[in-house]
Amino acid sequence: MYLRLLEAIVVRAKLVKIGNSRGIRLAKPLLEVAGLADEVEIEAAPGVLTIRPSLHPKTGWAEAAAACDAEGLLDEMTTTRFDDKEWAW
Repeated sequence: MYLRLLEAIVVRAKLVKIGNSRGIRLAKPLLEVAGLADEVEIEAAPGVLTIRPSLHPKTGWAEAAAACDAEGLLDEMTTTRFDDKEWAW
């Protein structure tokens, strides 16, 4: 049984033993409202677990790189003591 509050659903569940771990079953309405699929990220804080959809680790990287100004991304070249005294061509 679940209770729908505005757009949130509140469900009471029991932790079940799974080997040396514990787990919960998530009801289909919970998964639908939250938009969860096969892979999730779980964040733990004292007394709280937050479950959110797992994004591809590099989501948005291409757009962010395209938005960067290539000029100024690298520091100016500097020499070291090794370059000045020890390196020989």
